[in-house]
Amino acid sequence: HFLIFYFLKLSTMAPMSTLALFDVDGTLSVARKKALPDMLEFLQELRKYVKVGIVGGSDLHKIQEQLGDNLIGAYDYVFAENGLVAYKGDQLIAKQSLRSHLGEDRIKEFVNFVLHYVADLDIPVKRGTFIEFRNGMINVSPIGRNCNQEERDEYERHDLKHNIRQKFVDVLKERFASYNLAFSIGGQISFDVFPKGWDKTYCLQYLNEFETIHFFGDKTFKGGNDYEIFSSERTLGHTVANPDDTKQQCKDLFMKQ
Repeated sequence: HFLIFYFLKLSTMAPMSTLALFDVDGTLSVARKKALPDMLEFLQELRKYVKVGIVGGSDLHKIQEQLGDNLIGAYDYVFAENGLVAYKGDQLIAKQSLRSHLGEDRIKEFVNFVLHYVADLDIPVKRGTFIEFRNGMINVSPIGRNCNQEERDEYERHDLKHNIRQKFVDVLKERFASYNLAFSIGGQISFDVFPKGWDKTYCLQYLNEFETIHFFGDKTFKGGNDYEIFSSERTLGHTVANPDDTKQQCKDLFMKQ
């Protein structure tokens, strides 16, 4: 019996009790762009050393656009919308929705307020799709999500200078304090709104089998959409500058014999 226990214990020790968990935008790919083939190959190589998980704020379809249609089953865990849609291997293990959590009346009141605010906002360019309602969050974009890349880059520069999104978030925090919402500024043109606790730490409840979870993300500063999981007691957080930096850090951490 002791021998059986000993071998079981060996089989649960590192590296396979270790998970490398990755943000998508800015970490595995340039924001909203497809990950390069060598990154996808690298992640599969990494799986020989540790378990690999993906956690993105976008919905599953958008993450598949960036990481490939074979996303489900290609990694040990995939968490779309911060883990509200959760896959272990190729099995869907959980799904939660904003609609059932908040209710239609509250959602309508919030959307109406946001659209009025955007209408009164004085910024150089406005396009369309100022609100995107997702399964587990509302994404708000002052310029509108269907702007082109040039407009997106120009808006980001304007936003950094004038703090358009931060001021918008401050107003919403005060106006909807009773909704218990969290706000996360990420990417170039938008911010996410979701119930408190529905940030990327939401996915950690499905990862109790791991002794060590290394998280890699680029927006790990306070207010960034990787901050909560980066600073969680459950993770060892690593800030990356770009996808090449992600690869280098992983090689140094996991692949040096």
